[in-house]
Amino acid sequence: MGLLLVTAGLGGVVVWQNTYALREEKVSLRHDGALLDGVLALPKHGQGPFGLVVFVHGDGPIDATHETFYRPLWESFARAGYASLSFSKPGVGASEGDWLKQSMDDRADETLAAVAWARTRPDIDGRRIGLWGASQAGWVLPKAAARDGRLQFVIAVSPAVNWLGQGRYNLLAELDRDGASEQEKQAALRRRATVLGLLERGATFAQYRVAVGDADGMTAARWGFIARNYRADATADLAAMRGTPLLLVLAGHDINVDVADTEAVYRSVLPPTSLTVTHYPGATHSLVDHDLESSAWRLTVTAIAAPRRLYTDGFLTDQARFVQRVDASREEQ
Repeated sequence: MGLLLVTAGLGGVVVWQNTYALREEKVSLRHDGALLDGVLALPKHGQGPFGLVVFVHGDGPIDATHETFYRPLWESFARAGYASLSFSKPGVGASEGDWLKQSMDDRADETLAAVAWARTRPDIDGRRIGLWGASQAGWVLPKAAARDGRLQFVIAVSPAVNWLGQGRYNLLAELDRDGASEQEKQAALRRRATVLGLLERGATFAQYRVAVGDADGMTAARWGFIARNYRADATADLAAMRGTPLLLVLAGHDINVDVADTEAVYRSVLPPTSLTVTHYPGATHSLVDHDLESSAWRLTVTAIAAPRRLYTDGFLTDQARFVQRVDASREEQ
């Protein structure tokens, strides 16, 4: 009996920890001939109109909730008076299409279509819409913000600036993490140079296979995606969105993105009055604490039993405070 009570109690804690102060509504958007499946997460109480954060995903086949990883973020924004909107990538969940056939321009078009859709809703304040995006979204957010001057803010989490620079940094950082020798590093760089040469020549996937041998997880669809996007660089788009308040979120244990390079470019291109930079020294690329992410069992238990604690300390509250500051600044104007 005692064991049953303990088990029931733990189950209750898990349910409580995975219950969020949100009203989630399934929504859909038809864009470029395809239906996108999404979620609009509204604050628990009130009729609005609410401000809105439109989510822009990073790389990979990500659904609207990012396998529930977004919900703590949605809740923090809800407590600041903001709704959140997120669509599954094309070909993910109930969304039609194929995200691997998209360019960064396509992704920006899709983001602005979501913004336009939101502005038609009476429960959304069309004057208080901003973007949130992580990792690969760093090439999408500035494009969208440069084209829509009505956007009130951008939150860029762990973004890279230059696709090729990011790839080289990530390659070497992972080799360092794995204790690779200097010879192994040089071999990896030679393989990378071969791949870049193939991309420059417009090589097919079959030609790639012949040139490199082991595909190392590469597929024809992924090769096509890289070929469309490997020249991506956010610098010009960042310059074109001057004046839009931007929160740059950087992690101290990021092996995907060279955060020093990212910060230097953002500071050189954006006006100081529009840029806020936050550093989380103990966090990884995904803004999870490094020590937590390094332990598979702790990470799993935390994800199940206390998902809000997945994120490093201060990350959730700092973003909510940022949108509140943007609101306060707008009201003063």
